Amino acid sequence: MANIAILGCGFGTALAVMLDAAGHKVTCWSKYQQEIDAILRDKEHKKLLPGVKLSETIAFTSDPSCVTGADLLIIAIPSQYVREAVSNIAPHVSPETVLLNVGKGFEENTFNRLSQVISDVLPDNPVVVMAGPCHAEEVARGVPTSVVVASDFPGKAAYVQEMIMSPTFRVYLSDDVIGCEAAPALKNAIALCCGIAEGMGLGDNTLAALMTRGLTEITRLGVAMGAKWETFTGLAGVGDLIVTCTSVHSRNHRAGLLIGKGEQVEKAVEQVGTVEGYGCCKITCMLSEKMNVQMPIVQQLYNVCFNGVAPYDAVKSLMTRPKKEEKEPFWK
Repeated sequence: MANIAILGCGFGTALAVMLDAAGHKVTCWSKYQQEIDAILRDKEHKKLLPGVKLSETIAFTSDPSCVTGADLLIIAIPSQYVREAVSNIAPHVSPETVLLNVGKGFEENTFNRLSQVISDVLPDNPVVVMAGPCHAEEVARGVPTSVVVASDFPGKAAYVQEMIMSPTFRVYLSDDVIGCEAAPALKNAIALCCGIAEGMGLGDNTLAALMTRGLTEITRLGVAMGAKWETFTGLAGVGDLIVTCTSVHSRNHRAGLLIGKGEQVEKAVEQVGTVEGYGCCKITCMLSEKMNVQMPIVQQLYNVCFNGVAPYDAVKSLMTRPKKEEKEPFWK
C-alpha cells in the first residue's frame, strides 16, 4: 500500500476512487474549502462526478501539509493553475516524493510543458507524466482504461506503472516525455474543431477528416518541439484524440457543439467551464508561428474563436486551400 496525495478534486477524485479501491491510502487536496465541505457532506462530487459514491477511507482536505510524506503526489490541476497549486504545497513536499502530472496543456505565458512548470517549483523531485484516453467519469466507475507514462528520471515511470496499475487501469511505458505531453495538450484544439463541425450538422466524413488531418498537424508541431512522431500514433496521441473528439464527457466537444449551433464563443466557453482547447488554440498558433509549422485547421479555429470568423467560412477556407500531397516529412 502506498501513501498517495492528489492535487485537485476533479479528475483527481476519479483517480482517488480507483486508487482507494486498489488498497492505497489516498488524500485529495483542494484550495477551495467550499468544494471540500460539499464533498464531505454529500459523499460524492455532485458537480463533476454525480452518482459516484466516495469511500470513507478517501481523505479530502484544504490543508497543504497533507502532501508531507507522500510516496506519490498526483497533480490533477487545469494547466493555467498548475504553477499556483504546486507553489501552494511546495513547502510541504518531501524530497523523496515522486510527482505524477496528469493534466494537459501548456503554461500560457512561457509555453512551457506542465512537467517543466512543476520542475521549476520543485526542482529536486522526479516528475512523471501520464497521457491517454481517460475520462474521469469512466475511470471512477471502473471502466477499463489504458494510459501511458513517461519520465526523464530513470526508473520512475516504471515505479508509477507498478503503483497505479490495476485490473481496470492498464499502464504502458514510453520513453518520449515531450510527445506524451505535447500530444494530449495539442489535441484539445482539434477536439474543439470536431465539436463545432458536429454542431454545424456536418457529417462523419468531415469529422473523420478533421481528426486525421488534425492529428497530422499536431504531430508536425510535436516533432518540431522534439517529440517522436510515433508517440502520436499511440495512446497519448490518437487514443486521446479519439476520445476527446467524440465523447459527450469532453468539455472541448460540448463547447464546440454550442459554437457550431451559433452560440457566441465566449458564452459557450463560460457555459461549459474549463475548455482547454480554447486557450490552447492561441498557444498552439503562437508555437506554430515560432517554429514555422503549418497548422491550417488550428489557424482557422483561432479565427473562429478570436477573430470573429464564421465556422462555415472557416470550413470553406480549409476546403479550398491549394492542392498538396498527403505524405508528411516525418513519415518513414
